Amino acid sequence: MAPTDVVSWLLDTDPSLRWQVERDLLDQPPEVWEATRARIPHEGFGARLLDHQDPETGLWAGGAFFPAGFFDDPENLELPGQPWTATTWSLTTLREWGMDPAPLIERDTAAKLAEHAHWEHDPSLPYWGGEVDCCINAMTLANGLWLDADVSALPRWFLAHRMDEGGWNCEWEDGSTRASFHSTLNVLRALHVHEQATGGSPVLRAARGEAEEYLLQRRLMRRESTGEIVGPWVEHFLYPPRHIYSALRALDHFRERDLRDPRMADAARSVLDAQQEDGTWLQQHRLPGAVWFEVDVPVGEPSPWLTLQALRVLRWWGEG
Repeated sequence: MAPTDVVSWLLDTDPSLRWQVERDLLDQPPEVWEATRARIPHEGFGARLLDHQDPETGLWAGGAFFPAGFFDDPENLELPGQPWTATTWSLTTLREWGMDPAPLIERDTAAKLAEHAHWEHDPSLPYWGGEVDCCINAMTLANGLWLDADVSALPRWFLAHRMDEGGWNCEWEDGSTRASFHSTLNVLRALHVHEQATGGSPVLRAARGEAEEYLLQRRLMRRESTGEIVGPWVEHFLYPPRHIYSALRALDHFRERDLRDPRMADAARSVLDAQQEDGTWLQQHRLPGAVWFEVDVPVGEPSPWLTLQALRVLRWWGEG
C-alpha cells in the first residue's frame, strides 16, 4: 500500500534514516536528531552491521574490498556482481549512515585494519594508504578521516592521478585518459569530507573546484560534445548506490557543499519528474551481489532512502 503521509512514513524507519529526516526535512533542533543518530550503533541496521565485524582483526568478511578467499573460487569471477560485505564497503555504509565512530574507535578498528587488512589488488600495500582504484581510495580517505587513521598520503595520490579534464577515472591504470562521472563524484565526496575534517589546502580546493566544474559543464548528466544523456544510469536512482553515479547523488553532493548553479537545472528536473503521485520515489535499479542484509526495497517499490534524498535535494534547490 502506498504511503499517504510521506514524512510520517519516513519517520517510521531505521534510526540511520530517521535522524536525517528530522534534520534535513523537519528542521528539528540538534538535540532531537542527535539523540536519534546516537541510536544507530545500538539498534537496527547499524547494530546489525557492527555485529558482523571480527573483534580480533577489525575486518568484515575477512577482506579489505572482497571477502576472504573470494578469488580462490574461479566461479566467483562469473558472478553478475561483487559481494558488498567486506571491510571497505561496511565502513563506508556505517559512515554514510552518520554513525558516531566512537564504537569503532573503542574497538581500535583503525590500528587492527592497519595490521590485518590487505588489498586484494596488491597485498603489499598498506590498507590506509589505499591502492590503485580512485573509488576505493575515495572511500579509504573518508573512512580513515572518520576513524582518525593516517590517510595523509591519499590527497597527494588524488592530485597525481587527475585527468586533463579535471576529474578522475578508476580505469586510469588500464590506459583511460578521460574522466569518469562515477569516479569524479566519488572523489569529490571524499575531498569534501577531507576539507571538512582538515580545512583542506589551496591546491586541493582548486582540484575540487575543477572537478566540480567538469560535472557542471556537462549539466551533471550530459555529454559535453553532443548534449545527449551520458548514460541511462544517470536517471536510474538506486539505494544503496555503492560507486554508481546518478543525477540525484550528484545533486546531493552539491547540496552538502551548498553550491547552486543554474547548470544543475536539468538534473533537478529529472529528480522532480521521477516523483510518484503519492510523493515517493521508486527504487529503479539494484546492483547484484551478496549483502549482509537488505536495507531498502526491491525495484519498483517506494524507497524511503531515495525519497529522503530527493526531497532534501529539491527542498535545497527550491522545488520542495
